[in-house]
Amino acid sequence: MSKMGAVIVAAGRGSRMRAAESKQYLPLAGMPILFHTLLTFASHPDVAMTTVVVPPGDERRVLELAKRYGCDDRLSVTAGGAERQHSVMRGLNMLRNTGVPLVLVHDAVRPLVTHEMISAVGKEAEVSGAAVLAVPVKDTIKIAGPGGVVHSTPDRSSLWVAQTPQAFRVSLLLEAYEKAERDGFLGTDDASLVERLGYPVKLVPGDYANVKITTPEDLEWAEHYIASRERGRSDVSDRTRF
Repeated sequence: MSKMGAVIVAAGRGSRMRAAESKQYLPLAGMPILFHTLLTFASHPDVAMTTVVVPPGDERRVLELAKRYGCDDRLSVTAGGAERQHSVMRGLNMLRNTGVPLVLVHDAVRPLVTHEMISAVGKEAEVSGAAVLAVPVKDTIKIAGPGGVVHSTPDRSSLWVAQTPQAFRVSLLLEAYEKAERDGFLGTDDASLVERLGYPVKLVPGDYANVKITTPEDLEWAEHYIASRERGRSDVSDRTRF
């Protein structure tokens, strides 16, 4: 598999978390959320370099914490922009002349991403050029009209929830971002910019555990998930001793 670069988007403030601290720095299982994410990417054998995009003024803080947690190798840090899209573009510019053919774009506050997820979406992007981790919608979705009245109920079988990482050929994503900038278009995710080019984006099955930490309830769930996962590993280790 080709080597990949990664852009980790950590420039948001996270108002829905209702915390004084930016959510990417909130503790999760004894370590800031961001560094669970960075350690996973830093330890993946096919991720050649990682750029993390942070709020302006946080660059030194993140570099110092990266050294503390042992994920500063092949890591660069840059300041983000006003919108997520501007932040990703700044991260992409850090990879523009590196020769890395593929880029993964990932939300810093999805700390439960795994090597398997990264490999799956990266391998698909190597073949097709553009791929997105996603999971099928489990609930019935309603489309609302004026006054909160139900307008329609779409067929659930065709609906997927997009996750990150999303993976692309670097040249393709740069083309998509440059066109969006010229057109003044702001998309909801990276794939939406590629879709505007008329380029097909493949869905790769993700995992419902790959949650985005947005609310205090998400953080509490992630704490329980990590604790349960660690207990499971301990049980397996205990069993293999006999």
